[in-house]
Amino acid sequence: MQLFYNHKVGGSIPVLLANQNRYVANILRQVPAFLVLSLLTVRVAPAQTSTHAIPVRATLSGYVREQSSGELLPGVSVYLPGLKTGTTTNKYGFYSLTLLLSDSLTVQYSFVGYATETRRESLTRNLQHNVDLTPESQILGEVVVKSRNRLASETVQMSSISVPIQQIKEIPAFMGEKDVLKVLQLMPGVQKSSEGSGGLYVRGGGPDQNLLILDDATVYNAYHLFGFFSVFNGDALKSVELTKGGFSARYGGRLSSVIDMQMKEGNREKLHVEGGIGLISTRLTVEGPLQKGRSSFLVSGRRTYVDLLTKPFLKKDKGLGAYYFYDLNAKVNYDFGQKDKLYLSGYTGHDKFNFQQKQGDNESQGAIGWGNATGTLRWNHLFNERLFGNLSLIYSNYQFLTTSQEKNPEYTFDLNYSSGIRDWGLKADFDFLPSPTHSIKFGTMLTLHRFTPSAVVLNDSQNNDFNRSVQPIDALETGLYAEDTWRPTTRLHLNAGIRVSVFATGWRSTKGKAYINPEPRLAAAYTFPNHLALKASYARMNQFVHLLSNSGAGLPTDLWVPSTENLKPQRSWQAALGLAKDFPEQNLAVTLEGYYKQMHNIVALREGAGFLLDSGIGDADKTADRDNQRHTWENNVTQGRGWSYGAEVLVQRKTGRLTGWVGYTLSWIPQQFADLNGGRTFWAKYDRRHDASVVAIYKASPRVTLSATWMYGTGNALNLPRAIYPATPNQAGGGGVARYSSGTVYEYGERNSFRARAYHRLDLGIQLHARKRRHEKWWEFSVYNTYGRKNPFFYDIKRVNGQTENRLVQYSIFGFIPSLSYNFKF
Repeated sequence: MQLFYNHKVGGSIPVLLANQNRYVANILRQVPAFLVLSLLTVRVAPAQTSTHAIPVRATLSGYVREQSSGELLPGVSVYLPGLKTGTTTNKYGFYSLTLLLSDSLTVQYSFVGYATETRRESLTRNLQHNVDLTPESQILGEVVVKSRNRLASETVQMSSISVPIQQIKEIPAFMGEKDVLKVLQLMPGVQKSSEGSGGLYVRGGGPDQNLLILDDATVYNAYHLFGFFSVFNGDALKSVELTKGGFSARYGGRLSSVIDMQMKEGNREKLHVEGGIGLISTRLTVEGPLQKGRSSFLVSGRRTYVDLLTKPFLKKDKGLGAYYFYDLNAKVNYDFGQKDKLYLSGYTGHDKFNFQQKQGDNESQGAIGWGNATGTLRWNHLFNERLFGNLSLIYSNYQFLTTSQEKNPEYTFDLNYSSGIRDWGLKADFDFLPSPTHSIKFGTMLTLHRFTPSAVVLNDSQNNDFNRSVQPIDALETGLYAEDTWRPTTRLHLNAGIRVSVFATGWRSTKGKAYINPEPRLAAAYTFPNHLALKASYARMNQFVHLLSNSGAGLPTDLWVPSTENLKPQRSWQAALGLAKDFPEQNLAVTLEGYYKQMHNIVALREGAGFLLDSGIGDADKTADRDNQRHTWENNVTQGRGWSYGAEVLVQRKTGRLTGWVGYTLSWIPQQFADLNGGRTFWAKYDRRHDASVVAIYKASPRVTLSATWMYGTGNALNLPRAIYPATPNQAGGGGVARYSSGTVYEYGERNSFRARAYHRLDLGIQLHARKRRHEKWWEFSVYNTYGRKNPFFYDIKRVNGQTENRLVQYSIFGFIPSLSYNFKF
């Protein structure tokens, strides 16, 4: 179900919100009956008619931390084996269990990579109990530790994957750079665009359909070096979780996936330094207490030195340029006690490539730069033992800038072009835990977007022309959600939720549009004996921001634009069915999922549109008003629909000497646009019939860690001409699928009808550790593409044999690449 609210947005934001509230109220009346019944079944303690009434229930609550650093740990399993019930800590390390009074309860706290902590508690009243878990690496070798980790068959959540940060650090890396997004590409249901690229394509969705969150802040462009590396420094991260379907109601705004990353808080007990020196960059992380046991800080930085190494060899008169990137993470926090905690975190990163050339009196120079900046001020408050709240003030800014300058004694020409998106947001989330059978989450968010698809400054002294054209578009996005995870029986788990998303744009112009869309979510899991579970999920999603891309690789030249009166929001619904089987003795989890997804109003550029979108760079549309300027990019966009369906298998082992996973995906991704391929269905560029990966990490000894990854994927679907021939006069400007260019006709068949060669490669790595009492150092040697497979990067058509024959030529960029890095921490 989807509701649209047409509104000529000429008034103020409060008027707009007042009108929306009426529609939101109408939508909430249509909340699935299941959710209402679920909320009504929450057990409420009977009203006490006497001040001497004896309570029959009490609440056990607290925080779970890492012993050595004081870091709060999300996702820790809190289990009561005697009652066969339990819960997990939320993303801020808090847990709560309301139980019948008992003189003796056994509680197990367990988490991947940590020793299980078992406590016996006397629950005769409300009890606050904080627990410190010890990393397994700090336990003596003679002690045998068996952990009871949260099993895949015990959770209602499906289509979700968490990757331990330590595994990310131990996997072989391209050029020695540990990359979170490249590790996620090895998971089933996740594909990459091309060799070396960090773009993610999740279950048929494009790069813009992934919501990347760093400490509650959205990151819009997550790539360095034109997509070869991601901006996320693994040394600064505490947790990474990927959700491909069965979305929780607290997430919205994207169609395909959510990648939720939490930064470390900093060591509260002692100063800790970690760093590394690789082939192209150096990184350093410093963390420690500001007030021991109560407050801490973290600063993590990384910078490439390619520009410094190549600078002596660059010649200014040859037009060669230097490139560099850097990123910086920082976080401080203060613990006011059991009830209040305050966090301030931020990220900034930038890429820059510049060039200059001089010939006689003529001098030209230019630069391309892009970068992100985020900031989050977060307040955790514990209202009581059952109600936990988090309030966040969020800032996010992404900017792309390219400049070009030419000058000589007679004239000067300057062109500055930029685009970007800036957000200010406010978000409130609440966890209400009335009983072990109910976990209720609810909250709201509000984001003020400012889009700048095109900002141009042109100065041409020869033509006496100076133009300035800026096209900002303001938009308001809000969301309201509620969900309940309910266990009506010991075997049945249910999660039902509703999210209402509202997006309004254009209130500063005479034309505007407001969209109000409900998004129901439902997930169920039935557990059979022997740790086997059958799971199903359904979710509707809406996306109000769009990425206009020629490459499909998430390059900085791609433009972020909002939904408008002419550009509708993207919509999708996804259903999934799966099995989860755990083998606790072998520390193995096996999942099998089938899914079907429909996507509507997906966005693509029309044929021939470039990243500048013909937006009047030359004349800046001097006489056009803001609305007409906006149409210059809207008219280059077309919308259509797509489907994605397939099956995924994942076998994962997170603990033990041998860890890793095996994943396989079988999928189909057709699309259809009225303005592309004559309106006929075609395969998406990133359609891959088969995609497989194997990841293995083996700790041969405390000093030696071996690792290997192997991946295989069907070749991408590409759009290449099937015939090339000289144009005749009556063919110039011919229609259909023939294109006329420089006296040559390129005739295309069905769109994306050509298949690239299959992609596969093997990476190997070895880490040699030297541990001392106060510090540790290790060398890492890795090989990318061990057997030198020439995987396709792009294809071109060349004239050969005396320019009489056309031949298809494949270009590859990476062959056998060894790398060496030195790492340390103390």
